[in-house]
Amino acid sequence: MNLFKTLLCLSSLFLLIPAFAQPGPPPATPIDGGLGLLLAAGGAYGIKKLRDHRKGH
Repeated sequence: MNLFKTLLCLSSLFLLIPAFAQPGPPPATPIDGGLGLLLAAGGAYGIKKLRDHRKGH
């Protein structure tokens, strides 16, 4: 029975070691196209809100 427990522990150890392996780094994400458009739209919206606020007062 003691040999069975030892073999069970060792086999589970060898099966769990590959589970901790991490894949390589994630691919680089380009942030030029969509993010630039989003920033431009946000800036235009902010300018519009400032102008509307100044017209109201």
